[in-house]
Amino acid sequence: MSEPRATLSQINLVVQDMERTLDFYRRLGLTIKDAVEWPPGSGARHTSVLMANGFGLEFDNLAGARIWNPGLDQPQGRGSASVLGFALPSSTAVDELHAELTGVGYRSRLAPHDAFWGARYAIVLDPDLNQVGLMGPIDPKRRFTPTV
Repeated sequence: MSEPRATLSQINLVVQDMERTLDFYRRLGLTIKDAVEWPPGSGARHTSVLMANGFGLEFDNLAGARIWNPGLDQPQGRGSASVLGFALPSSTAVDELHAELTGVGYRSRLAPHDAFWGARYAIVLDPDLNQVGLMGPIDPKRRFTPTV
C-alpha cells in the first residue's frame, strides 16, 4: 500500500468570539494557551493546541485569518471561513497539487506562495466551497513578520 500524497494534519477554526470558543474547547478537556495578538496592534489573535496524535487544532479570529488568507470575507451560505489543513512533503508538492486541482476545475482561493510562518502555502475550494489548505514543511529560516 502506498503512502497518501496528502495527510490531514490540522483544522484551523476562524472564530467570532475567541474567548467563548476557547472556553468551549477547554471545557472539552483541551489544554489551550491564551490567544495572543500578533503582530502587535493588529487585532489579529491566534492560538493552537497539538493533539497527542500530532493533529493540530488552530484558532484565529477574523483579523488573524485575514493575515494568512487575504481578502477573507464572512461565509455566506455554503462554505466556511475555516480551513482544513493538509501537510505535503515539499514546497514543490504544494505547487504541483494546486496546479493539478485547479487544472481539473477546482477553484483556487489563494495561489501557492511562501507564507510568513516559513512554509509554502495555498488554498483551494472543495465542491462545497470549504477551504482546503495545502502546506509544505515549515522552514524557520524562511519566517518573516507580515505587514498589516
